[in-house]
Amino acid sequence: MHGSDKDGLMRWFCFASPLRRDAARQRHVAAWALWAVLAAGGISSAHGETGGCAASTPARGLPQPALCLQRAKIDAGDEAPNALFARAKAQLEAGHLEEAERSLDCADAVIGEDGDARLRYELVRRRGILDFRREWIPQALSRFECAVTLSTALGDRAATARDLSNLGAALRRLGDFRGALRSLTASLDIQRGTGQVSGAVLNNIADVYRELRQTDTAMRYYHDALAFYRGKGEPIEAAHVLETMAEVALDTGDARQASAWLQEALAAYRTGGNRVYELRVHDGLTRVALAQGDIAQAQRWTAGALALADTWKLPLPPALQLQIARTAQLSGRTAAAATRLREALASVPAGDPMRVSLLEQLATAQERAGDAVAANATLRDAHAKAIALADAQHDRQLDWLRVRFESAEQQRTIAALESENRLRRAEFRQRTLLLWFAIAVAVAAMLGFWLLQQRRRQREGLREQARRVRYEEELARYRREADALAEDRSLLQALLDSRDDALCLLDADGQLLAINRAGRLWLGYSDNEALVGQPVSAFVGETGRAALSSALERMEDSAAQRLEIPAREGAPLIAKLEPWSGGDGLVLLGPRDREQVAAPVIAIADAVVDGPVNTFADTDLAAGHVHEAGDDSGESSMRDAFRRTLVELMLASVDAWERATGTGRLEFAEKSRIWRVNIDDGRLRARALERYLSLSKLPRNPRWRDVLRSAYFVLGRGEELPAETRALLQSRVDAVLAYTRRDALV
Repeated sequence: MHGSDKDGLMRWFCFASPLRRDAARQRHVAAWALWAVLAAGGISSAHGETGGCAASTPARGLPQPALCLQRAKIDAGDEAPNALFARAKAQLEAGHLEEAERSLDCADAVIGEDGDARLRYELVRRRGILDFRREWIPQALSRFECAVTLSTALGDRAATARDLSNLGAALRRLGDFRGALRSLTASLDIQRGTGQVSGAVLNNIADVYRELRQTDTAMRYYHDALAFYRGKGEPIEAAHVLETMAEVALDTGDARQASAWLQEALAAYRTGGNRVYELRVHDGLTRVALAQGDIAQAQRWTAGALALADTWKLPLPPALQLQIARTAQLSGRTAAAATRLREALASVPAGDPMRVSLLEQLATAQERAGDAVAANATLRDAHAKAIALADAQHDRQLDWLRVRFESAEQQRTIAALESENRLRRAEFRQRTLLLWFAIAVAVAAMLGFWLLQQRRRQREGLREQARRVRYEEELARYRREADALAEDRSLLQALLDSRDDALCLLDADGQLLAINRAGRLWLGYSDNEALVGQPVSAFVGETGRAALSSALERMEDSAAQRLEIPAREGAPLIAKLEPWSGGDGLVLLGPRDREQVAAPVIAIADAVVDGPVNTFADTDLAAGHVHEAGDDSGESSMRDAFRRTLVELMLASVDAWERATGTGRLEFAEKSRIWRVNIDDGRLRARALERYLSLSKLPRNPRWRDVLRSAYFVLGRGEELPAETRALLQSRVDAVLAYTRRDALV
């Protein structure tokens, strides 16, 4: 701060308990993390305009200008506000805060709301200094920010530098050391640009580095500030710097240097006739004497302080009373020390942080007096008050931070309304203030509710994220299971190519899955023509397609068929259809005149499907056959149970599809691309799928892999399926897989 405005802003806490300072520093961390988010927008926007920045009217209202000037014995005129400012400054230096506030209220009333802009700026700045002295740091911070805005609008760079220094001091008190250094450095840059460096800025920067425990850097800036004040001939300001330097020296263990600096400051205060500051130096000198173990010297300093206070009718600061009690206790006068501490506690307000230090010292005195019970009770009281003070300060800062941004917006809105309705503002002022107060309360309540909702949504989001991860893992598993059911067509093709016999492998719908070279020649095509993936009906004549289609439909219930298929060109094809022994409805097509075709091909197919885990590779159950060695009831019972389980799985899959999508079986067949859709009598039907919905219609050689693929297709619908439906469908899939694994191990 500039000049004597800095006076006393931090001095009442110069020798405060380290425990209290550390606790306050820790409590500020969380508060200013929130300030960085909420206040950044509010501060920057406030600095861009001056309409919403003004000195607020006290809750008790302003006095009558003529009456307050008469009481202050100041003549009315243009110089009246400046005289009131000087009066308030003197009262502030003397420690009479209430009187200083009344002087500023009188100046506010004299200036008026439409008064000179520079006088309004000075009023805002001095109210901020008063709030700072009262330890109302958030309010002081708002006023200092407003002062920066007003001085910038006035184009007064020196005033802007001074206000930035004040702003940095407030930010430091609130624990925002980075913001404090930023403001103070900006102030110092402006002053260096104008060639008028202020000692207050140097001193404030040193205070920040001291808080950051960078003692060497802090002392360098303190020495610069001291040299500045001495060069300007300002001994009182130089004495303030000496006090702070003495405190740093005492903290580092250099009590001798601290004593020298304090005595130099005491001489300056005595010369200037400032008794309040003399008392403060007596506090520091007593502490130094106690640190050196010189109790006699400490007694002399305390006696001098008591005489000074009695002579000039000055109240003893709580910090000084603490040192007087410590001196008395170390002198063996424990009862006198306890009495002094109780008197100090009676005069200290409930919210004063010094109560904690006083209670701790009282507990020590009680312990030395042998009253351990009272000492423990006092310590518990001190601990409880320390926690209460820290919590109260933390809560006040958080409450202020929550409404800070909204308050800035409201101030701009109020300023806009006032500019539009200036003529009616006097009539509706009270109503407007009440309205905006209610809005501020509502906004604070809504903000608190919103914070609770955000926390609840965050927890729900974490649960939803975990559920989605599990869900994605299930979908990936369903896809892997579905892919495991698909055959390796390239391996089938390689095995068929190794045979000289004409062989074709078809699916249940007649689509060509694999064909060897001899098969291509048998169908009348060259080697380089792509046939795989096309329906086999495309390779026969028009008249033979219906017969071939009917024969393929009958293959699910027959062991073999021999037929003569009219070719597109040349002689008809004499062919034989046989089911693949691996099951799943696959069909082998080859020339009928070669009786040895079926056996080796079936053997090749069996060799291919031994790889996948969930298959009926060498099972008569999958092919619909019965063991020749014995047609026992156990084998038949297992086969019937397997068929029934397949039907139940298919019914459950179709039902889950219809419930999840609201569409029917035809859409299921089309979307899954597993089941063929036919046209019967002019309407679409999925005959192959419908056969798997009834045990009586189930084919002899069921396509169990397609049933499993259908179930996995439905499970892959994801969130469309309820959890209980997905669990039921998965249980039926597991039942089918259990039969397949059991038969594969037989």
